[in-house]
Amino acid sequence: MAAPLPAAAVLAIRQESLYHEARVLILISEFTAPGAPFRGLTKLAKVDFLLRYPVMAERLLPGGTTWQDSAPTADERQAVESRMIRYKYGPWDDRYYPLLGALVGKRLATFARVGGSMEITLTEAGRDLSIALGETSSWAIVAERARFLREHFDLPGQELKDLIYEQLPDVVALPLRSEI
Repeated sequence: MAAPLPAAAVLAIRQESLYHEARVLILISEFTAPGAPFRGLTKLAKVDFLLRYPVMAERLLPGGTTWQDSAPTADERQAVESRMIRYKYGPWDDRYYPLLGALVGKRLATFARVGGSMEITLTEAGRDLSIALGETSSWAIVAERARFLREHFDLPGQELKDLIYEQLPDVVALPLRSEI
């Protein structure tokens, strides 16, 4: 039997999970109207990749388009936000299922399968929390970038995947299961 994790390690894991839940909540909120579902796990993974790695998103923007007030900082240009793994279909984070489950379990979202696609709809409480988070100094840049991404990358998941494959060959060329 493995030894239990120290309390500090458990707290760190929980804080990281809450961070990812908040980011995904804001992203879904910015990409949908109240009561409307966010469609597709592939789309979620791709727009989240662009949100987490704004320098990569910048490389996909059409000529002359800029981030406006939410451009990546000098530190962000040098840092990696968070681990993502190169899977068969591009950048992916294996935490999406537990993150979405946590949002549903906290009654911040509902989940449905329509055909072969996932739909997640924020509840009123989820949308209210997303708006409140986006108004804080800690999350305002995330909300602004999510709005910007919706303006420029509100495409079906397959089109986003194709765009990433075509214009970010260095990411796609990484060996499967390597960290991005």
